[in-house]
Amino acid sequence: MLLAGAAVVLTQAALAEDKPDVLGGTIGGSVKFATDYVFRGESETVNGEIPAVQASLTWTHASGVYLGYFGSTNKFKGSPDISAVVGPYLGKYGSIGDTGLNYNVMAFAYQYPGASRYNYSELYMYLDRNFGPVNLKLEVTPTLNDWFGVDGWKGVNYAIHPKVALGDGWGLDGSFGYQRLTGRGAEGWRHWNVGVTKSMWGLNFDLRYHDTDIDSSHKVYGSHDGREIFKQRYVFAVSKSF
Repeated sequence: MLLAGAAVVLTQAALAEDKPDVLGGTIGGSVKFATDYVFRGESETVNGEIPAVQASLTWTHASGVYLGYFGSTNKFKGSPDISAVVGPYLGKYGSIGDTGLNYNVMAFAYQYPGASRYNYSELYMYLDRNFGPVNLKLEVTPTLNDWFGVDGWKGVNYAIHPKVALGDGWGLDGSFGYQRLTGRGAEGWRHWNVGVTKSMWGLNFDLRYHDTDIDSSHKVYGSHDGREIFKQRYVFAVSKSF
């Protein structure tokens, strides 16, 4: 059984766009098509066996409180009852005085239609700051219950996400993280990615390299099939925000 999840990464820029007032807030969203869906180094579509299609819809209040719903195609090898992951999320973003620091805290519930035994939740906590054209973001994301429904398994993802604006719609960003996993038979792993982005024609293009340190000695993913899901890969994606 392969264990995985999905993440929604919300930015203040995406949440602060001028939009019509709806119940004291604004509504926005995004759609994304990609050659694969990779989450913390793991392919969520069995190496692209099914199309990677994602969408989200978010209501945001002027106070920084937001709530929304996310959905994505999803497929795990050996789990034929999983074809998608969906989930509601609730969060709050803002700035910390005049320090230049921004925060974003979000609770996300992973739900697998037809396979509810795998459902679980995480609390995303971000802190970021701009240094000229460079943005540096820190992440700590603990599980709120048993990770992927496995009895006694708990996890915390620690990561750093640097981003550089290169001008003319170009950008360079990446992340390096460690998914800590505890419990009987559990073991964590390191994961990283780096990508080039370009905004044009009202679309966002992304070409990204993903990799991990998982090898044949890993307690959870050391099998041939496990290493295949975590092998290095390039992913191309096109997305649209509205």
